[in-house]
Amino acid sequence: MLERTDRAATHRDQSKNQMWLSEFEIVLRDRVIANGAVRIEDGRIAEIRDQPVENADLIGGGRLLLPGFIDMHGDMVEREVEPRSGVHVPMAIGIAELDKRLASCGVTTAYAALSFIGNSATAALLRSEEHTSSIIETITGLKDDLLVDHRIHARFEVTFTAAVGVLKRLMDAGKLHLVSLMDHTPGQGQYRDVELYIARLAKERGMSIADVSEVVGKRMADRNGHGGVLGTLQSLSAFARARGIVLASHDDDTLEKVEFVHGLGTVLSEFPVTLEAAREARRLGMYTAMGAPNALRGESYSGNLSARQAYEAGLLDMLASDYHPASILPAVLGLAELRDSGLAKAAALTSANPAAALGLTDRGAIEAGLLADLVVADRQPVPRVRATFRAGRMIYGDGTLSRSPSPGNGKRL
Repeated sequence: MLERTDRAATHRDQSKNQMWLSEFEIVLRDRVIANGAVRIEDGRIAEIRDQPVENADLIGGGRLLLPGFIDMHGDMVEREVEPRSGVHVPMAIGIAELDKRLASCGVTTAYAALSFIGNSATAALLRSEEHTSSIIETITGLKDDLLVDHRIHARFEVTFTAAVGVLKRLMDAGKLHLVSLMDHTPGQGQYRDVELYIARLAKERGMSIADVSEVVGKRMADRNGHGGVLGTLQSLSAFARARGIVLASHDDDTLEKVEFVHGLGTVLSEFPVTLEAAREARRLGMYTAMGAPNALRGESYSGNLSARQAYEAGLLDMLASDYHPASILPAVLGLAELRDSGLAKAAALTSANPAAALGLTDRGAIEAGLLADLVVADRQPVPRVRATFRAGRMIYGDGTLSRSPSPGNGKRL
């Protein structure tokens, strides 16, 4: 038996790195194969069958096989390198640990959302220009050694015009892949409800309502008195578009704002605050993206638009991890139950749709010719990722996949 196994392994190694995955519920762009098989060759999907195959390399036992998750907005890296306020670990260590966590959650392409906010009291070191630039350089340097395909999503606070120079330098160096235009000034966008924002901030910081009100009032006054924002946005947007970098807008809350950012060349509306803003973005041909934690919980922690509501209205194109990558799989499965279009449509929120929005033509679906970025998952008893493949290589496995023709008889990965 051992000799036969060794011969089979040698044969597979000589067959252009070919591998069959069989007995899976396969989620395609437009339908779901109840029990089929996928052949991987040289890191790409070579063949898909509607029936299982014999002598497969890996047996799914009826588990889901989904396209790898493309996470266009993940805030986690900042907390990995500063796990406790004022406590910093070496950046390379934090990034490598996050890389493993993302792989275990089914993420195969990750856009690290890194902020350029400045040295305000709310940003401190964590989101300063220097700190963010250092994280970008570290991720770039580690890229070839990481499990997941990591890319950079620069979040530009529109009032921090001092960051424009470094953003342009990073774009010229090819180190930015997505730029989001943000305005977190209270009274609009994500923090439209100023009283709610003040109450939450006071609780988080252990400050009095009066003290927080004073800080917030100053921020709002500074924003209203800040000149040159329009010219800065126009210049930065044109610079990004000329280099083929995708532009997004953050926390769109009014029709006027959506129309304005669309005029700048943005193609993606991140976390629209209202249904009206999401509808306007769709009318103008923009993609919409919301957080998986919002979809999983059924509500926004800021009291804004629910991702479930947006999906039911047909106005949600993408789900991002936001701050919790483990929410992606259960959020997709939950949304699949809300509409007749089912799992194929819901799975596109984390695969085909972000691939289209971000110009990733080599991934995003289980389809012949595309990269074999795949997620093996269970629905029950708890939605759970069992294995993740990037370009045909298993980058995460929990030991539950069988190598034997029948589950339970043979080696497991």
